Parts: sequence; C-alpha cells; structure tokens
Amino acid sequence: MYEIIDGKKLSAKLRAEIAEKANKFKEKSGRQIGLAVVLVGEDPASQVYVRNKIKACGEVGIKSYAYYLPENAGQGDVEELIRGLAEDCSVDGILVQLPLPKHLHADEILKLIPVEKDVDGFSGQNIGKLAMNEDCLVACTPNGVMKMLESKNIQIRGKKAVVVGRSDIVGKPMAMLLLNADATVTVCHSKTADLKKECLEADILVAAVGKAKFITADMIKEGAIVVDVGMNRDENGKLCGDVDFENVKDKCSYITPVPGGVGPMTITMLMYNTCAAAFGREKI
Repeated sequence: MYEIIDGKKLSAKLRAEIAEKANKFKEKSGRQIGLAVVLVGEDPASQVYVRNKIKACGEVGIKSYAYYLPENAGQGDVEELIRGLAEDCSVDGILVQLPLPKHLHADEILKLIPVEKDVDGFSGQNIGKLAMNEDCLVACTPNGVMKMLESKNIQIRGKKAVVVGRSDIVGKPMAMLLLNADATVTVCHSKTADLKKECLEADILVAAVGKAKFITADMIKEGAIVVDVGMNRDENGKLCGDVDFENVKDKCSYITPVPGGVGPMTITMLMYNTCAAAFGREKI
C-alpha cells in the first residue's frame, strides 16, 4: 500500500514556521525581511509565478519588492537594476524570474546577484558549496524534495537513488543533495543507454524530465519511493507530472502527486531561503 507525500500540507506547516522566524527577525532587527523579484517581459507563466511568489511573501511576513521591466529592456538596464538591489540593505534576497527574453544574457545578469542574496541557489558559488557539502542557499525545488523525504522519516543513507534529468535547476543539485545524504546516486538523461534498467534499480526515484507520464509502471521496482518534479499537461489538457501516477502508485511505498506534491514546496523553500539569507546577513 502506497502513501502520498502531501506537499501542500507540508508547505502550510513550513510557512507557519517561516512566519514565526520572519516576525522574530523583525523584532530583533527593526525591519522586515525583504525579497526583490525581477520580471522582464510579459510571459504569462512567469507572471503567474511572480504573483504566487509575491502572495507567499505576504503570507509569511516578508516584504516583497516587485520590478517589472518591458520585453525590450536592454542588458544594461537589467544589470543596473540588479547592481542597485545588490547594494540595497533592505533587500535580503534577489530573484530574477526565468526564462529571460532571448536577447538578454541570463548568465551575466545572474552573476551580479551576491552569493548571500542568491535565494534561488543558482550561483556558481552556491552550487560549488553544495558540491562540497558546505552550508549554502540551495535551489528551491530539490531542497523541497529533501524536506518532503525528511517529513516521512525516509532513510536516505545507503539507498540507491536515481535522478532522471540533469538540469542545472533541479537534476544536478538534486543529485548532490542525495549524495550529501549518503545515497548512491545515478543521474540519467536523454543519452542514458538503458533508462528502464537504471530506474528499476532505484530505491528512490526522482523524475525531472518535463515529459508527461514519462515514467511508467514497468520502470519502477516494488516498494520504491517516487518523487515527481514534473509539471505538464496530458492529452486532455489536465495537469500531470512526469510519472504515470495512476499506474505507478501501487508499486510504491511513497509517491508525490501532481498537483499538490513538489509544486507547493518550491515557493515555500524560496521563502525559507529568503529567511535564511536575512538571518545570515544580519548575523542574528
């Protein structure tokens, strides 16, 4: 019998804890924790994500600063804004909503975010610290996955973990977090010779490929823990993950649903990182 790892329920619990910490910070420092969110252009999905992040800030007592730049904003305009936010003492975290318009060089813009304000955990410095198992701001989605496993007291040490997907945002940091937790980790991708074989060996399988119902029941071993990071639409336009949930669930010990699984945790972990960044900067 499988058990659902409810990301929505866990997210609510963590947000209540973050709100308490944010209030404590305000009492000790005399100001609110501040998060700056930068959106360039009018991509509909990005607008929804930004609105959700601003809403979450309000829920936990973090002050949000939203900056909306037009689609045709120049590289220099965006860089000038980031430099200003980097020096602004009221801003504890800076988030540049991706993807940026194609004419902009995202790497050059993200490099301008100070490591201590990099609440997305995307900077080379934070990724390097993660690789060396040092304290750092960790990418929100994989960090949320670890919190979900922790919430069920799932033993990671000694387990065989397979991460399907090698993106800089999810796959790579996910693999490093699992490795740091003493799992034996395999990262699979489009060039993996026998993906089914690799997946069948997984005690913990994390699917992050961006393909609807890509992971099927014949790829899952009995009793596996399956974490679905995907957010897709199926042939009927219904929201679904990378895992064929209905056919996979009965082979699992634990599984995350879509929606209501990893998704709610991502923005919650952004709030978590922003709170951690503020306490770190103020040495509280």
